[in-house]
Amino acid sequence: MKVKIVNKSKHDLPKYSTELSAGMDLRANLDESIVLKSLERRIIPTGLFIELPAGFEAQIRPRSGMAFKEGITVLNSPGTIDADYRGEIGVILANLSNNDVEIKDGDRVCQMVVAAHETVNWEPVEDLEASERGAGGFGHTGKA
Repeated sequence: MKVKIVNKSKHDLPKYSTELSAGMDLRANLDESIVLKSLERRIIPTGLFIELPAGFEAQIRPRSGMAFKEGITVLNSPGTIDADYRGEIGVILANLSNNDVEIKDGDRVCQMVVAAHETVNWEPVEDLEASERGAGGFGHTGKA
């Protein structure tokens, strides 16, 4: 799939780290480093602007290494970039650790996965078909 991209950052285009990676790393595009204090959140600019085809979205997800090693996550995860959005991709990072974490220019701050989606047309009905699960939810199976 080809996706139009404008790169106003100082960095290369996003790319897959391995042949079978689902997500591409996005990098911080900063004039100076940002220090995220414990429980602080900030929007990190990427300098990237994309034009997705209809029927697709870009999902912004945390990087597992940053989450485990530094306690950094992406709020509103996965964040959705709709096909009609043309603004800069900004990543909402939050520091869930007890320590300050420095985000430097060029740091890989999230993964972006491009995925197809469907548009729903609701069909109002009076009843739904029965299923084995029924209305059970929130741990109803009793399994750990």
